[in-house]
Parts: sequence; structure tokens; C-alpha cells
Amino acid sequence: MKKTQLEIINKKGNKLNAHLELPANQKPHSYAIFAHCFTCNSTFETVKNISRTLARYGFGVVRFDFMGLGHSEGDFAESHFSGNVDDLISVSDYLDEHFKAPSLLVGHSLGGAAAIVAASRLQNIKAVATIGAPASVSHAKRLFSEQVKNTEGNEPVEVTIEGRPFKINAEFVKDFDKTDLIDIVKSLRKPILIMHAPHDNSVGIENARELYHHAFHPKSFISLDDADHLLTKSKDSQYVGNMIGTWAQRYFDEVENEMLDPAGEQLVAHLNVKEDKFTTLMQTRKHSLIADEPASFGGDDLGPAPYDFLSAALASCSVLTVKLYAERKGWDLQEVYSYITYSKKHSDDLMLDVEKPGQIDHLSKKLKFIGDLTDEQRTRLTEVASKCPVHKTLTSKVIIETEQI
Repeated sequence: MKKTQLEIINKKGNKLNAHLELPANQKPHSYAIFAHCFTCNSTFETVKNISRTLARYGFGVVRFDFMGLGHSEGDFAESHFSGNVDDLISVSDYLDEHFKAPSLLVGHSLGGAAAIVAASRLQNIKAVATIGAPASVSHAKRLFSEQVKNTEGNEPVEVTIEGRPFKINAEFVKDFDKTDLIDIVKSLRKPILIMHAPHDNSVGIENARELYHHAFHPKSFISLDDADHLLTKSKDSQYVGNMIGTWAQRYFDEVENEMLDPAGEQLVAHLNVKEDKFTTLMQTRKHSLIADEPASFGGDDLGPAPYDFLSAALASCSVLTVKLYAERKGWDLQEVYSYITYSKKHSDDLMLDVEKPGQIDHLSKKLKFIGDLTDEQRTRLTEVASKCPVHKTLTSKVIIETEQI
């Protein structure tokens, strides 16, 4: 994915540090905003994983630091819950002015509560997804309530939240009691996806029950089994991103991915060299794919390797060609399997007479036919599989023209 740095000015005049994650073709069909958890920031691994995964579904995703957090300007004491909601609206306004109004809000923990409130105020938002969100905004006060219970006035007080020092004041504390989140959920009337870990020790699962109970359909719930509140395991945050991306498709119009040249390009691949190892996002006009390398090669193993896709092209083309031939002949072919193995073999082992003996690319194709077929029919189907278009392409002279644009 490509990451674009943004500078967004919020309602208080502070500059918010923000990143826009884009799909491979750099042309998102819709925009989304990610609201991070309380005291977190946009560089938190969970935030990056979910944002980048959503980009694979064609979304342009803005992940940003709330005022007073990360690299955004302002004091944390002024970054109370109402300020978080205002920041979300400021980011929405910025996208509307410079790109396209966002239509999806995603929020983690208290950021999920802020996403719900912001969605209730923004007509352009079509759907909301929350992750480990509390059913009450004041739930967050438990993290510092004992440290401020004897304070008076509005002078800043230093507290420790999740092991880090922050300065807050009385107004910061009082602001958490101003929002009736359940009342807002009842009147939201927008598709909502509620995701929560059953054993979340920070925000109990009963919060998800409350939100789901009071929300109106269409509403969905996904249990994040064996995950913790911060989704510290990469597989959990990637799962969350995939589930949101799949769920959101129901509420967004299906559109073709735009390519560089509407009359030419059929596929685009993009690798962020600075931020990713080998994870590569690919898009055709209607589908998104991901390629990677296995961990043994230094990759993250988030998708098939390039040669896996080569083998997949040969295997799928073979079975499709066999199916069409058998149907045309009226033969009883019920199922067909194609097993492909790519390797390097020496020309001597293959008993090939070549000018310069050496290692040669080798593809092994094994076919399995299910059905009431004669031996002659099975032999003929094997021959037909070798005549599929991809097989012919791989065994013929191929010209690849490469140019820089």
C-alpha cells in the first residue's frame, strides 16, 4: 500500500498528524477513517495492520493521531472525548474537501465510541465498525479516577495511564460524563459491526452485549476469540481488517477498480519498499489479491508467493479447459483436480539436448478425474489439459515489454 502524509487542522487550530493508506491502484472506491484507542496513536501496529488490510479492499484509509497524542499538536488535557469526536469530524471535512467524503468509520476501544458519536453527526457516513468499544464513554475514567479523586480546580494533574504519564485536568474528567452513548446508538440507524474479544480484560464483553442490544438492524457481531484488548497479535488485527472489509462490501456499491489505462492494464501490483518486507497488494478490475514470501525467505507469509500464482494460473486454466471439453463431449466428468509443483531441474536429469546444460524451470502437472470415464476419455482429457491457454503461453516464446512510466 502507498502511504501519504497528511496535515489536518482541527477545530482548535492544532495540526493533526495523519496518514492515508491507499490501495494498489492508488484510486480508492471509498474512504474510511480509523480512530485509535485511548492514549494510543496512529503508528500503533494494530492501527497500521487494520488500515492496510482495509486498503486491500479498495478503501483509502486515514489513520491519524488525536490531538495531544503521537505527533499531533495540542495538549492531552484538551484531548477529551468531545475533542476526539471533533477531530474525527475535522478529518472527515478534510477528506471531503481534498479527496472524497468518507463513508466508513472504524474505531478501536474508546475510539469506537467516538466513531459512533461522529457517525451520528455525519450524513456521509454509511457504516460504522467498532473493536473492543465500551458501552459507556465514562468507562475510560476507571484508568485514572483513583489518581484524581482528591484534586480540586482545573489545574493540570499528572496521572499514569497504561504505564505512561499524562497531564489532565478537571474538565478532561467531566467531559466523559457528557455523552450518553447508548442513547446515540439507539438513534444511529446506520449499519454497525461490533467486534469484541470474549476475554477482554480492559473492556468487558458485556459492553458489546449492551451496544448490540440497543443498536437497530442492520447490526452484526463478531467474536474475537483468544484476542486481547489491544489486538497485540498481528493475526488478530489482520483478521479484524479482513472481517470489516468483507462486512462493508454489503453496504457499498460494487465498482470496478480503476487502472492506469482503461483500455489496457489488467492488473496492478504495489509494494511499499520502506514499510513492508515483501507483502505486495495486487488488483484486477474486480478483485484484490495479496502476494508475499514465506517467513523462511524473510517475508510475512500473508499471501501466496509469486511462483504460487504462476502455478495457480496453470492449475486453474487446466481444470477449466478440461471441464469445457468434457461438457462439450457429454462425458461424465464430475470433478477434476490439478496438482502443480514448480522446481528447478538440471537439463541432464530431464534428458534434454541443449546447447548449454544447466538448471531449467520445471512445472509438474498431475491430474485427477472423478467420474464414470473410460481409459480413453481420461487419456484424452489429460491431452486437453496440456492445450489450455496458460499451458500454451508457458511453453511458447513469450515477449515481455518493460517500460518506465
